[in-house]
Order: sequence, then C-alpha cells, then structure tokens
Amino acid sequence: MNSSTPIEHPVLQMQNLSVRFRSFALEDISLDVRQGDYLALLGVSGAGKTVLLEALAGLVKPAQGRILLNGKDITRDKVQGRGIGLVYQDLSLFPHLTAYKNIAYPMRRRAFTGNELHARVDELARLVEVTHLLDRFPGTLSGGEAQRVALARTLAADPQVLLLDEPLSNLDVKLKGELRSVLRNIHRSGKTIIHVTHDFMEAATLANMVAVVENGRLIQHGNPEEVFRHPRNEFVARFSGIKNLFPCRVEEYSADQGLHAAYVNDMVSIYYIGRDGHKHGYVMVPQEDIIVSENPVESSAINQLQGVIREAYLSGSGMELVVDTGVPFVVAVSRQSQEKMKLQPGKEVWLSFKAAAVRFMDS
Repeated sequence: MNSSTPIEHPVLQMQNLSVRFRSFALEDISLDVRQGDYLALLGVSGAGKTVLLEALAGLVKPAQGRILLNGKDITRDKVQGRGIGLVYQDLSLFPHLTAYKNIAYPMRRRAFTGNELHARVDELARLVEVTHLLDRFPGTLSGGEAQRVALARTLAADPQVLLLDEPLSNLDVKLKGELRSVLRNIHRSGKTIIHVTHDFMEAATLANMVAVVENGRLIQHGNPEEVFRHPRNEFVARFSGIKNLFPCRVEEYSADQGLHAAYVNDMVSIYYIGRDGHKHGYVMVPQEDIIVSENPVESSAINQLQGVIREAYLSGSGMELVVDTGVPFVVAVSRQSQEKMKLQPGKEVWLSFKAAAVRFMDS
C-alpha cells in the first residue's frame, strides 16, 4: 500500500455523470478523487471503465452531469486545456522520434527550450527509469519500456490528474513488477492517478482508493479494506477474489451469543456472529481463516465440516485445496502442511473455522 497521505479535498469531481451510446450507457457516476489519491477503477471488460476515462479526458462528451477539476467545470473544455493526461494501452508513441524527443514533445509545445527542457526530460526519465533508453526509437523498445516512455511523455505535459488504461496488461510477470514500482514512484512524487484494471490484486497493491463499476454503474467505492473486506453485493465479492461465497437461508441460533445459522443446503450450515433481521443472503468464509486437519479438532471453532479433497494446485502463497463438504470450499495451506498431511485429491479431511471469521452479506 502506498505510504503517501492524500490531502483531504477533491481535485477531481464527477457529478451525476452519464455517457450514452446506442448499445451501452454509463449512468449517474458521482465520485470524488482527492489530491494525491491513487484510485483503481475496477470492473470486467465492457463495464464502462475506459469510457469513463475518455469522458474525463474530454474524448467523449457526457449526455449529462459535470466534471470539476479543482472546482472548475471542465465538462465541455477541449482535450488540450483540461489538465488531465491519458495513457492508453496502445501507447501511441511517435515512431519517428527517439524516446528523448517523444518525452520532450509536450514541453516544446509549452515553450520549454535548452537546459530547462533537457533537465526536465532527464528528471522524468529517471522517475520512470528510462534514462538508458533515451536515444532509442519506439520500434526497438519492449512493451514495458515503451509503456514507461509513454508515461514520461504524458507527465511532461504536467497533468493535474494522470489516467491509466490497463497499464499492466500484456506484460509478463517481471515487467509488471518493474512497472508497478514505477507507478509507485510517480504516485509518491505527488501525482493523482486513476488506474483502470480488471485485476483486483493490482488495486490491492497500488491503490489507496477503489471504485467498482458494473454494467455502466458505480457499485461501490472506498478504500481497499472497505471494498474487499466488506463487499456490498455478490458481484463485488466475487470480483474481490472471495472464493467461499455461498447463498443461504438464515435463522437465529443463540441470541445470547449473537450466533446465527446460515443454511447453505440440507447438508451444510455455517454459524456466524451478526445482527438479527436477515432471512436470506450470502455467507463469506476467508480461505486463510480455515484450518485443515485429518481429524476433528478441539477448539473454540464452532464450524467443523468433514469433506473430501477434489483438487489441489499451486498458488502464490503455497497450495490451494478444493474440499467438497456438500459445498466446495477453497482452502489455502502451506506446501509443508500439504506434504506433511499428504493432502491429495481423494483424501478425507476436516475443515474448522470460527464464527467470528464468517461474514454475512444481505441479499
């Protein structure tokens, strides 16, 4: 997570913003972006994320609503005068100009010359780590190198807000890691960023604010902890990477303890602590809060389920198991635990987790 602390006033405001095409509409988007925020705009392909960036940049005209930049209405302003920079996936570097001249191009239009221009190009090249590439032409650059040159060229116009359209897509793991580091450096330099992505891990590792768009509507926004730990609907929950999400019927189990029973089906009930009044909804069980054992364990965990391992596969943190208990649970275990207990498909195991680990979401 970024260590910079945003200032508490909006640099960019979207007020009831709508963009309409024949087959798609972006409807009633209201969102504030503070000075110094790194906002991740999350959603599946076709959700409307790029359309929103294009509206902010002035490339498409809203059907209604307003865009304010530092309190000034820029809704109808021309692209060049908005103070907003957009970096597309296709980059659009000038192929006949070196990396140096690509970066310098916006500054020449702003009357930078001589030592002042050279110093600024050098500063931006160091920020995005392309100093060694300045004499190269775009056709000789890798995808990650070209992406960094495009970032520097957009920053050369000194935009108040930087818009990034899927900047890490089509890059291998190594290049993604390098570019994430560059984006953090840009953010630490004080730049306000809006980053479109469909990868919730990008949002979790880069952004201090997240907004989720579904079918042209803003579904939820807040800091990553609020959005990913407390999703408002099934779409956000599944998009946030929550794998153990089950529709259920609810009954009170113990009023004294605040316990409720969530009946997932005739075989599986899950106990959680929560408020009364809900009859139907979803229960969510974080996979890292589930303990796997070969026999029932004696603990304070009220949820104890027996099942059979159906799948076992490598994950970034170790292994993931799919355990059929009557519903499929995804469980995270270490490689050491997997090897020690011989956790392979076909083996019977017990799952245990505390009621306090379970979260309920009203349908």
